[in-house]
Amino acid sequence: MMAIGQQLGRAGHNTPSRQIRSVVFLLALAALSSGLPDVAAAQSYRFDQVKIEGLDRIEPATVLSYAAISRGATISAGDLNDAYQRIQGSGLFETVEIVPQGGTLVIRVQEYPTVNIINFEGNKRLKDEDLAKIIASQPRRVYSPSQVEADAGKIVEAYAQSGRMAARVDPKVIRRDGNRIDVAFEIREGTVTEVERISFTGNRAFSDRRLRQVLGTKQAGLFRRIIQRDTFVAERVEFDRQLLVDFYRSRGYIDAQVSGVASEFTRERDAFFMTFNVREGQRYSFASVSAVSEIEGVDAAEFQSQVKLRPGTTYSPLAIDNAITRMEALALKKGLNFIRVEPRLTRNDRNQTLDLQLALTRGPRVFVERIDIEGNTTTLDQVVRRQFRTVEGDPFNPREIRNAAERTRALGFFSKADVETRQGSAADQVVVDVNVEEQPTGSLGFGLSYGVSSGVGVNVSLQESNFLGRGQFLGVNISSGTDNVNSSLTFIEPFFLGRDLKFRFNTYYNTSDSDNSDYSTRFVGISPSIEFPISETGRLELRYELSAGKLYSVEPYDAGPPATGSSPILSREQDMGELYTSAVGYTYSYNSRLTGLNPTSAVTLRFGQDFAGLGGDVESVRTTALARAQTKVWQEEVTLRAEVEGGALHMLNGESRIIDRFTGNGKIRGFEPNGLGPRDLGAPNEDALGGNYFAVARLEAEFPIGLPEEYGITGGLFWDVGSVWGLDDTAGVAEVDDSLNWRSSVGFSVYWTTAIGPLRFNFSKALVKEDYDLEQNFDLTISTTF
Repeated sequence: MMAIGQQLGRAGHNTPSRQIRSVVFLLALAALSSGLPDVAAAQSYRFDQVKIEGLDRIEPATVLSYAAISRGATISAGDLNDAYQRIQGSGLFETVEIVPQGGTLVIRVQEYPTVNIINFEGNKRLKDEDLAKIIASQPRRVYSPSQVEADAGKIVEAYAQSGRMAARVDPKVIRRDGNRIDVAFEIREGTVTEVERISFTGNRAFSDRRLRQVLGTKQAGLFRRIIQRDTFVAERVEFDRQLLVDFYRSRGYIDAQVSGVASEFTRERDAFFMTFNVREGQRYSFASVSAVSEIEGVDAAEFQSQVKLRPGTTYSPLAIDNAITRMEALALKKGLNFIRVEPRLTRNDRNQTLDLQLALTRGPRVFVERIDIEGNTTTLDQVVRRQFRTVEGDPFNPREIRNAAERTRALGFFSKADVETRQGSAADQVVVDVNVEEQPTGSLGFGLSYGVSSGVGVNVSLQESNFLGRGQFLGVNISSGTDNVNSSLTFIEPFFLGRDLKFRFNTYYNTSDSDNSDYSTRFVGISPSIEFPISETGRLELRYELSAGKLYSVEPYDAGPPATGSSPILSREQDMGELYTSAVGYTYSYNSRLTGLNPTSAVTLRFGQDFAGLGGDVESVRTTALARAQTKVWQEEVTLRAEVEGGALHMLNGESRIIDRFTGNGKIRGFEPNGLGPRDLGAPNEDALGGNYFAVARLEAEFPIGLPEEYGITGGLFWDVGSVWGLDDTAGVAEVDDSLNWRSSVGFSVYWTTAIGPLRFNFSKALVKEDYDLEQNFDLTISTTF
């Protein structure tokens, strides 16, 4: 009789119904040939024993468990077919045959071979060790065709995520003796599938150029071989959609949506065209903003001051969220637990305004049972835990948990930081699960810098932003240029004494040969400091500095003839030798971006003073101040900046030195380093002397110049006006000019964001200057780290 397995062994090519029909037909044929009275009897079988052949590693009991055929039981042809399907579906055998032989059922099997080695061939972009982590097949395990096919798909997906959509993977099997095989994945990586063009439909308020700046995906540009964000990654599309929606809504477009993204291959099928379909809607602003209380005994007037949203302010979800955070924080300070702030918006479609009501309500009585942190192998739990202002036993606040998740991601220590909540041991308990994946936080950098005046410089830096897993920063930096060598060591503890106190310790050793002057300087010092918040937008730094400064290599003045040497002022300062400065100081800084009220504008203020005289050789008061404002206009295509900066040095005893005074370097464009300010015109060297005071105002506009956005090239116009003036010691020197003489310059800038670092080309012209000032009409700065 023909073996049933010979028919059932083709299960991969026949449907189950055809298999059953084959079994029934064979059994009927066997019955007729044996002279049985009817077909129905031939379709039933009864076996006294089951014989299994072909086993090597697998136990017979395993096969019997899959077959599920009992001795002495009556079974049908369908039962035999089911037994075959179960054994074949176990994935343990390459071939299966079921052969009835009278009262004995013979099951013949051939086990799948063992995988000897796994090779990857043709891969260059992804390394063997990286691919080995992707696949599930492993050496010294049983070969599974379905698993190998699935592994090939995983490799293709990995290449697709890196932008190689045309990658192909063909698994090959090489037979070896001893029922072993080698598995080889033949890989054709293909070329990178770039994003050739990104366009938008439905956008009226913002140009395509502006919207492209929002996306994480970029168009292919000049550095397409280096920049990876111009490759097409399907998983990034959804992220880009959300970025667009957040961009519009933060600017008042409450109904903004991205209805779809069309991704089409180019004709050559080597790049994509992406089109985002945008529905902007109307722009809304707040007509009225109020706080109300629905809790007995809680006065809403006390919380109104925390809103900080005024009528006419453009709608922004971030601004509302910050207002709610401030109100809930005030409630906690007052000892009011389980207070929730519910935002209620009423639309006025006729005039595109919103009435915002922030209602104080009573939330559910739910507590944080515990915070579980997993995935951190190097970073200590306390580094993550201190990002949560909630601890075990505190009332549960969903908004605070979300904010803590954002703070954890902002650390930069983790490639992934997921924060989720689940019910705890009771209905009023919540467990917060924090799952993180660590990423490298240390770097060794070698860099180059270039400036027209400073020349070529070399930088070497070693930094670790998560030192010993404690969240501390440790950095060593050494840089050298044509005329200077600077070295420093910095240590930062961002959570000193378990509080929001940033402790910084800095030590430095700097030497320089000043440009356009014939002298050298040397500084060495240490400076510990503490920085902490004093308001939502303000921080205060308190510091101490102990330093030693020396002026040397000053060429003595010789009246001649001919006269040679430097100014007698510098000679007298050199004669002071090395002086020690012991000073305490503070700096207050303000940043309006922290409130999130206006995403297109920002204001930064900084004011600081240093008081020297707590020991040491120098007694002085040094004051500096800076005010900076920035805004975007004309569909956010143009960025306007304005800065005002100034400083004053007041000596309490003795005279100031050139190493303590202001030089104005980098403050006013269009002039060389040490190219303006007080100068001894009677000295042959006409050395720049610096001044006790400086003031400067800078206006600047940055705008597109018509080039494709992906090239990263924009233009700018600037106007600078300022001066450096004032000396303490001018005795015996007749031709010193330390008067308040204003200078100004105008110019054009080209900004170029490149793969090797940001470049800036400045073309300037001094409008107002003194005859002895040194102009610089062109400047190029380049800095890169590799």
